[in-house]
Amino acid sequence: MYLGLDLGTSELKALLLDGGGRIVGVARAPLVASRPRPLWSEQDPAAWWVAVEDAMAQLRAAHPAALAAVRAIGLSGQMHGAVLLDAAGAVLRPAILWNDGRSAAECDALAQAVPRLAEIAGNLAMPGFTAPKLLWVRRHEPDAFARTARVLLPKDWLRLMLCGEAVAEMSDAAGTLWLDVGRRDWSDELLAATGLTRGHMPRLVEGSAVSGMLSPALAARWGLPASVKIAGGAGDNAASAVGMGVVAPGQGFVSLGTSGVIFIATDRFLPHPARAVHAFCHALPGRWHQMSVMLSAASAVTWAARAFGFGGSEAALLEAAARPDAPARSRAPLFLPYLSGERSPHNHAGAQGVLFGLTQAHGPDDIAYAVAEGVCLGLRDGLDTLVAPSGALALVGGGARSVWWAQLLADILEVPLTLAEGGEAGAALGAARLAWLADGGDEAAVCTAPAVRQHFEPDLAAAEAHRARHRRFRQLYPAVKAQFDDI
Repeated sequence: MYLGLDLGTSELKALLLDGGGRIVGVARAPLVASRPRPLWSEQDPAAWWVAVEDAMAQLRAAHPAALAAVRAIGLSGQMHGAVLLDAAGAVLRPAILWNDGRSAAECDALAQAVPRLAEIAGNLAMPGFTAPKLLWVRRHEPDAFARTARVLLPKDWLRLMLCGEAVAEMSDAAGTLWLDVGRRDWSDELLAATGLTRGHMPRLVEGSAVSGMLSPALAARWGLPASVKIAGGAGDNAASAVGMGVVAPGQGFVSLGTSGVIFIATDRFLPHPARAVHAFCHALPGRWHQMSVMLSAASAVTWAARAFGFGGSEAALLEAAARPDAPARSRAPLFLPYLSGERSPHNHAGAQGVLFGLTQAHGPDDIAYAVAEGVCLGLRDGLDTLVAPSGALALVGGGARSVWWAQLLADILEVPLTLAEGGEAGAALGAARLAWLADGGDEAAVCTAPAVRQHFEPDLAAAEAHRARHRRFRQLYPAVKAQFDDI
């Protein structure tokens, strides 16, 4: 039996996987991010540990025999977060999260300090990454920076609590801007640019390697065996890829979650910083991936439901689906989904959402359609920056529950999409699979693709109409960019 722990922004998920690849049980514990100031997003790591204890108590109550058979634990988590620890291991301040946008000025400073930044790290400096956050702390909270003895990513802080080891793995470390992604090692040059050294960093392992052993005290409290391995694990997207069997070059997935992601596995380091493509290490040795990221995907529909009184995201998507014919769609407003700024392909923390082309003839269904379509068009922007996928893309995330939205996305991407059994398990399943690999599992047997529940083939007859909308969509951002900058 294998346990996957996935530390998300809104919940922690714990998943039990048996040696035949079957999901035995899942437990969830909610989490809440704090936004004390504009652009800020933080969480108290202590709340993560409360969530772990909650989820493990649920599993022990429901599946005690399965827990007693666990051989290894895998970790997955929200990427880019900064957990600052003092010399005694105490947390110095709330963790600054992936969707925190306060460090735009520090990104500029980092890019100027290290002209080779994108060449080494495979990515542009963006406020979401970890290194600019530490520059911000250095400038604005110098006392906390001076006391910082160790910087950990969120899931790696959980690892410290589980086994007492300060360890990171390649896929998550690649999202810090401190890793030489091609060499899969810390970069002394990038660390020095933020006033840090290797001494501040955890040691590195591959995601499928053993990183430590579970504390005997925790094993006893949770009803686990006395000797349980802890795998390196993965950042949330790489873990999701492992959970879906996306491990070979050209395989990929699309995530319609809070943010939107397109992920394509590669067999080599392929940076493309000019279009804000993320080039990261995969969770498995000798593999990398490209990724485009938009910061508002399903969350844009949630915003529209709240702002326009649709009565929830599901109702908003049902309203959007009331625009089925091409003429009605062609007359709908256009929506730029940059409600929290944007990463790929614009790398513009100051970008904002726009509803463009409103007239008195438009009603709620037009607005709902524009928002749902705008997310798909933004994802198409991202797809066009990546290496071409070798086949269908797997579809995951909460937005995948809408069959109508999934079909619209396939039509706009002009790529087949598949919805798999157990896709909602996502990163937690990948974390459990990495635990299995760390326990000696064979990759070919462990990293299989789940059974496909539904296919979405692009509607070729609608392709030209969607391309015309996409051309207008692409022209809108450069036309209004200066207005964002003025704000």
